[in-house]
Amino acid sequence: MLAAVIWGLIQGLTEFLPVSSSGHLIIIPAFLSEMGIDVPVPSLAVSTVIHLGTLAAVLIYYRREVMAVLRFRTNPEGRKLALLVGIGTIPALIGLPLADEIEGMQQSVAAVGWQIVATGVILVIGQRVATGVRRLMEGRIPDAVVVGVAQAIALIPGISRSGVTIAAGNLRKFEPAEAARFSFLLGIPAIAGAGFSQLFALPDQGGFTPELAVAMVVAGVSGYLAIAFMMNSINRIGLYPFAIYCFVIGLATVIFF
Repeated sequence: MLAAVIWGLIQGLTEFLPVSSSGHLIIIPAFLSEMGIDVPVPSLAVSTVIHLGTLAAVLIYYRREVMAVLRFRTNPEGRKLALLVGIGTIPALIGLPLADEIEGMQQSVAAVGWQIVATGVILVIGQRVATGVRRLMEGRIPDAVVVGVAQAIALIPGISRSGVTIAAGNLRKFEPAEAARFSFLLGIPAIAGAGFSQLFALPDQGGFTPELAVAMVVAGVSGYLAIAFMMNSINRIGLYPFAIYCFVIGLATVIFF
């Protein structure tokens, strides 16, 4: 049960804070193991299903936007959001046939550490170009393509999905909070697709256990708090503090492993 709580906290907090949930689900158990605390690294199927907890968090937080999309026939904002999110989701579909290769990338903890360092570099660049004033409703198809390609890059363990997509949104001159909003909304189909597809792999890995249910609940609660924190503070603190964190934790991982 301890592992489930830790997995849920890691997933919930780091899915929306731009520091890589997939990377932390690998390196935190590794560090805990060095301290004598046995918390195994979750399999790709288990970690992806835990994502469904964070899916609930983003659906609840952005319930107004979700309802607008569901009413797209009569809601112009819903149609625009559906278009942007739909187009932005297409590049991430390349990850569906690459599940085995992606899981293989998790085997080297040091390599994941370097990818977290790369996330730090992306965040620095993303903050340096965070000068835009565009609103999400001003978004166009090229914007969705660029941010969608960035999301596909985040399939690599250690590359933060929220970090790279927020940076891409900043590059497209969205106002930082709007870039974050697009990032989190774009995560809905990606998280849902990955999570539900991996449900079919669970029977071979112990099934849907009470521990997994606990991890999903913890991920949902902590994920909601992480979204609220980011949306309330991104204009004030920017991405630099997260970049520094990525450099420190990434390099520490490389040194120790």
